[in-house]
Amino acid sequence: QVQLVESGGGLVQAGGSLRLSCAASGRSFSTDTMGWFRQVPGNEREFVAAITRSTGRTYYSYYTDSVRGRFLISRDNAKNTVFLQMNSLKPEDTAVYYCAARMGPYSRSYSLYNYWGQGTQVTVSS
Repeated sequence: QVQLVESGGGLVQAGGSLRLSCAASGRSFSTDTMGWFRQVPGNEREFVAAITRSTGRTYYSYYTDSVRGRFLISRDNAKNTVFLQMNSLKPEDTAVYYCAARMGPYSRSYSLYNYWGQGTQVTVSS
C-alpha cells in the first residue's frame, strides 16, 4: 500500500522556522516528482514547491513566488523522504500542508499528482 505521511507541522511565531517531512512507503519514489501544496478553508489547494527526479546528480526545484527565498525543498531518496524547510514564516503561510507524488515531470497542478498525504497543519501567529 502506497502511503505518504507528513510530519513537522505546528504553531510558530512570525519569523520562525519549521521543517516538514514526508515519508513515503509502498514503493520507491526516487523517479517521481515530489511536491508540497497547501490549502486554507474555502480556497483551492495551492502549489508551494516541487523537486524533480534526478538527472545525473542534479535535481531541479521550483517554488511559488510567495515562498521563494524562504522555503527550501529537498529529498533523500535513500530514505524515500522529502523535506520542506520553511524559514521567515509569515501569518499568510498558515495552512494545511500536503505532500504529493507525481509519476511524471514537474507540474504546479495538484490534479496531476498521483499520491497524497493526509496533511499537516502549520499555524503562524503574528
